[in-house]
Amino acid sequence: MQTYEKDVVAWASEQARLLRAGRFDLLDIEHIAGEVEDVGKSEQRELASRMSILLAHLLQWQYQPERQGASWEKTIRAQRKEVRYALDESPSLMPKLEEAKWLDMVWAKAVAQAVSETGLDCFPEACPWTIEDEVLSEAWFPSQSAKK
Repeated sequence: MQTYEKDVVAWASEQARLLRAGRFDLLDIEHIAGEVEDVGKSEQRELASRMSILLAHLLQWQYQPERQGASWEKTIRAQRKEVRYALDESPSLMPKLEEAKWLDMVWAKAVAQAVSETGLDCFPEACPWTIEDEVLSEAWFPSQSAKK
């Protein structure tokens, strides 16, 4: 029998085999429960990553209008699709978009990325845009005048 600590991949395969065989008495319930919880956390991290990338690109779009182009627009649209896909696959993540602490963390990562990629350090402390009506809207892009 494989142990969780020794080889997690082999352990997972064995646990799946035991589940399918109905051998519930042999399952490593504590570690299985931890892994199931980690799946949810992983989905949350993925959504946060996609949102922070999207927000960073929107900041760059707004604060570097001279660099706006088809490539940036496609990147923004692709990130929006990734976020929408994640939300469609796990609708229970939708409340995260309204959770102030989560949004603050996502915004901080977006600003850090935008500062790193642009060399600018003039971004707002908090997200100035609405998530559903602006950030995730296919038709919306921040305007240069909005930064003033």
